[in-house]
Amino acid sequence: MANERNLIGKGFESRTTRELREIASAGGKASGEARRRRANFRKDLNDLLTTEVNNPEWSPVLEALGLDNTLGMVMHAAMIKEALNGNVKAYEAIAKYSGQSEKTDVDQEEQNLRMAASKAKMGVDDEEEAEDDGFLDALNGSADTDWEDWEENEQEDEETDI
Repeated sequence: MANERNLIGKGFESRTTRELREIASAGGKASGEARRRRANFRKDLNDLLTTEVNNPEWSPVLEALGLDNTLGMVMHAAMIKEALNGNVKAYEAIAKYSGQSEKTDVDQEEQNLRMAASKAKMGVDDEEEAEDDGFLDALNGSADTDWEDWEENEQEDEETDI
């Protein structure tokens, strides 16, 4: 039978400041690691796409057109070939990413409107960018020491509590 005694774990309201800090720290580290993995994936993928290939079907065609003989270029050429053979999905992808479809213009306009609304909310004019006051740069080097200072103060507070 379900009741409060059967519940596993603690809610955040019953955790100590130290436990909350450790949980937040673990979450921040995991988030940073996930961001690094995604960035590395994008870098690796771009490296692969710019790798020179020697494909007997495509290399002569790309060289004749004066294009780079890379994996990415071979993929683009293969997609164009598919579109020429009647593959509508290939045609739509080519149109979308080459800037030939309406959707791209609509997406760009929507993005511009969102940016204008965000700037208006922050009180920044479109004509002038917000001046960099160096706040973020000042924080970059001090975050580690700030947390150390805070932990020391927290330990002192815990020791003095009777």
